[in-house]
Amino acid sequence: MDSSTSSNFSKVTVATLLIALGIIYGDIGTSPLYTFKAIIGERKISEMLVYGGVSCIFWTLLFQTTIKYVWITLKADNDGEGGVFSLYSLVKRYGKKIILPTMIGASALLADGIITPAVSVTSAVEGLALIPGLKEIRIIPIVLVILSVVFFMQRFGTEKVGKAFGPIMLIWFSVLMALGLSQIFHYPDVIKALHPRYAYELLANYPHGFWILGGVFLCTTGAEALYSDLGHCGRKNIRYTWIFVKTSLVINYLGQSAWLMHQGSAHLHNKNPFFEVMPHWFLLPGIILSTIAAVVASQALITGSFTLINEAINLNFWQKVKVKQPSETKGQIYIPSVNLTLWLGCIFVVYYFKSSTAMEAAYGLAITLAMLSTTYLLYYFMKYKLKWNIWLVAAILAVFFTIEMSFFIANIVKFKDGGYITLLAAILFFFVMYISYYGRKINNKYIKFVDIRNHTPLINTLSEDTSIPKYTTHLIYLTKADRTFDIEEKIIQSILDKKPKRADVYWFFHINRTNHPYTLDYEVHEIMDDKMIRVVVNIGFRIQPRTELYFFKIINELIANKELNLHLKDNGSTVYNPSIDFKFVVFEKYISAENEFAFTHGFILKAYFFLKQFALKDVQAFGLDKSDVLIEHIPIVYQPVKKLTLRRRYIH
Repeated sequence: MDSSTSSNFSKVTVATLLIALGIIYGDIGTSPLYTFKAIIGERKISEMLVYGGVSCIFWTLLFQTTIKYVWITLKADNDGEGGVFSLYSLVKRYGKKIILPTMIGASALLADGIITPAVSVTSAVEGLALIPGLKEIRIIPIVLVILSVVFFMQRFGTEKVGKAFGPIMLIWFSVLMALGLSQIFHYPDVIKALHPRYAYELLANYPHGFWILGGVFLCTTGAEALYSDLGHCGRKNIRYTWIFVKTSLVINYLGQSAWLMHQGSAHLHNKNPFFEVMPHWFLLPGIILSTIAAVVASQALITGSFTLINEAINLNFWQKVKVKQPSETKGQIYIPSVNLTLWLGCIFVVYYFKSSTAMEAAYGLAITLAMLSTTYLLYYFMKYKLKWNIWLVAAILAVFFTIEMSFFIANIVKFKDGGYITLLAAILFFFVMYISYYGRKINNKYIKFVDIRNHTPLINTLSEDTSIPKYTTHLIYLTKADRTFDIEEKIIQSILDKKPKRADVYWFFHINRTNHPYTLDYEVHEIMDDKMIRVVVNIGFRIQPRTELYFFKIINELIANKELNLHLKDNGSTVYNPSIDFKFVVFEKYISAENEFAFTHGFILKAYFFLKQFALKDVQAFGLDKSDVLIEHIPIVYQPVKKLTLRRRYIH
């Protein structure tokens, strides 16, 4: 994030507070639509159930959302950015066993992006059945249309619509508070339910009370997304708005519990306490507002998924896919493949479950894994970055692990009720991340590097040999070598073997991904005077590479500064074409038939190259789609056949 953006978000103004309301709280802000309905379910209404339920909600919001995420986790900002990959980037140097938890957390968040829009929009639209004359209305088609429009609009960007989200959510939370207060004023006795003893009695004494935590957990599912959206509005704005948001949520939950307590010992009979507390005259406007709030929640999850995958690509946790920027707003991106995947997932969830009640039964299982993963990474952050006392860190982790493991165990029963859907989605996302990361790692392990200084005399001779036709003035290779004088052996072979490539200047471009989100600078190393130049471009993990543009900017700056004598060269330009004469060389690798794999490596690499078939080609991924590019296909031999049984047959 640039300094101006950071400074804007470090300030607290009415505008920044509204932005925070509109972006951060869509998921957690719509939880009153379904949380209490899930807690009560088919159970008889009783004081122990209702008071215990609202007490559990209050203390969950305090410990999980307020203390863990708003207070502690928001400290883990990476140049103002948040999310599991930003946290991973901050602490990866301190622990070797954090890659898998990071993948699990990110995969669970993506799975959450499938079910959250479905359950939020369905819960809101179902309120239409309460309006006289609309009892038999078909809910599913309306939900599908709303979700399809939301996903379709992503390609145009959400900048203009997003500006309205803040005022909408301000109205939403104000209405939540007003509806809750209207019930509390009539039944103020419900406030005593905030005492923790009611939560304890529910869990300890109510029949199968522990499993009610599966419904309670729905009140905090948006906490992980809250941290992921840190970069959009800044820590202070989130913390200040959370005071208002939490107050509104708690008051609304108290209002719902007050209404429930005066229904006798009856069952809900598919009633939703959220809509029941509304005055009859406000029902239609309330349903419309709820639907709009659900759309905001959906938008937040979709945008968060785009950001998550973009970071995953740049950190090598995902195959390269097309990333677009539909507007000039920094950080606003659109990933068509992710948008299509989430849309199809949402459509499937709505068709499969058909009602919000069925979705609630499956909701929450995957996201508990994301929270456990964040807690694990927070250990390294609190210990090594915040440098807190190890006993304090241990105590904090013990509390969070106890709470989250309780939620996870309580949510396991949802597996058979449909929780396996989101869990399978999370496993699929995890598989892609695992194969992408470790396949690339194995692939890089077998890359052979050589010292380029051993080849400079021959390359210099080639460059001056006029008997060989000049291939280009500037020949540019992308290299993975971290050390200045290392270069891939295949690059030397590409220059010298078969038909040698004569050029005036040989460039070796190294893209270095930094742990900071918006780094963008470069270094120049002259390997051989005016002949061989290594450039290291340091790019933050949220930035899309534009290698061709970088090359032009760097070479023009070198010429303008009269460095390396490049200003004396004509760069291949002619009276017919004043442009710089250059060519990029990109390698496309494939597995050679000469390999004899061990099972694990063989499976990972074959899966890795299978996924690469559907990924973006390096030409587009590195921003070379408008360049003059030579693509060379390279067979990769990882583990050559050691014993070959082949005997000659003599013909008599």
